[in-house]
Amino acid sequence: MKQYIGLDVSMKETAISIRQDGKRIWRGKCASDSQLLAALIRKRAPNARRVVFETGPLSVWFYHSLTAEGLPVICIDARHAKAALDMAANKTDSNDADGLAHLAEVGFYREVRVKDLTAC
Repeated sequence: MKQYIGLDVSMKETAISIRQDGKRIWRGKCASDSQLLAALIRKRAPNARRVVFETGPLSVWFYHSLTAEGLPVICIDARHAKAALDMAANKTDSNDADGLAHLAEVGFYREVRVKDLTAC
């Protein structure tokens, strides 16, 4: 069973949504710390296929730190995600995370190349 995770990242807190077989199986929030997020994802979604989040101020750090934790991380273009997420009735961090997880599950996203940490 493959799980797809959407992360709506902010400076203090990250909203997380986990989907499997077309349904949300868990959603919650966690401090925006890569080690805490990786531990939570391993616990709640041991068969994670994709972990998706949008480009933003923390995206380079999140991408490299979660990749180092061994997670299948994908950073997607925020403008592309915004177009899909704006269709939601209630615009909340939790709903955005669920929308990102849904995009990961159906494969409807545009992955961006994340620069190496030495280039930043």
